Amino acid sequence: MTEQRPPLPPFTLETARQKVRAAEDGWNSRNPEKVSLAYTPDTIWRNRSDFPVGREQVVEFLTSKWQREQEYRLIKELWTFAGNRIAVRFAYEWHDAAGQWYRSYGNENWEFAPNGLMHRRFASINDLAISANDRKMHWPQGPRPADHPGLSELGL
Repeated sequence: MTEQRPPLPPFTLETARQKVRAAEDGWNSRNPEKVSLAYTPDTIWRNRSDFPVGREQVVEFLTSKWQREQEYRLIKELWTFAGNRIAVRFAYEWHDAAGQWYRSYGNENWEFAPNGLMHRRFASINDLAISANDRKMHWPQGPRPADHPGLSELGL
């Protein structure tokens, strides 16, 4: 039996939003193995200058990322969708080993297999150094609370 990850394409506004929030919650877990299960076994990524292919490389990439990007907190927002594709914009905050905070802004294009697993993920990301006082994402590590503002509400 083929593994499935509902909601399945083609997406509606409601199911596209569900997919975006599920991805945000998964990434905020900072659990590379768990996150990798949302992708096809042969997933194809572009993330900055990294090009992981397959779940094993995704786990390696995310493990390294979250060791480097400490106290990571992410917010994603649906930009548009059609058929089996979703585009999102996102921002996340993190600090490096020296304690310098950053807000990273980006866009992702996602393409899903019929079983609801993401097959392709293309991300473009820019980093902005910020002070700790400029942070906008304040919640305990893990999923963003339902009452925490999203990107638009934060003016991002």
